Amino acid sequence: MAKQTRSQQKKVSRVMHEYKHGELKSSTGGKVKKRKQAIAIALSEAGASRKQSPAQKKRAQRRTSERETKGRTAQARREGRSSSARSSASRSAKTTRSPSASSRGGKTKGELLAEARRRDIPGRSRMSKSQLAKAVGSR
Repeated sequence: MAKQTRSQQKKVSRVMHEYKHGELKSSTGGKVKKRKQAIAIALSEAGASRKQSPAQKKRAQRRTSERETKGRTAQARREGRSSSARSSASRSAKTTRSPSASSRGGKTKGELLAEARRRDIPGRSRMSKSQLAKAVGSR
């Protein structure tokens, strides 16, 4: 097997760290529980897998580097450095109520979704406004 470059080693190390802490997710969104699967994901993301063509390796490396640069890794999310965490924090800091929603005393769908995200309610992205209100109110 060919020796990995320094950047490939770093990527493999980061992915295995996420696996160790239970933060590594598969493409379907579920947590990775098997070590072999975590290794396969790590090698694939680093572009060091023997099962990939040179073009696929290049594409995987570029995609992973972009994800790390933009702060879309589990470690960045956990530490609050991700762009999505920052944007949702800035969105929740702003008042997003429309005049009609505030006059009725209800919350907007965006506010309900932010609350559901904070409470980590499963299936929240596919819920309607009334379903979100029920899920947020009942918990």
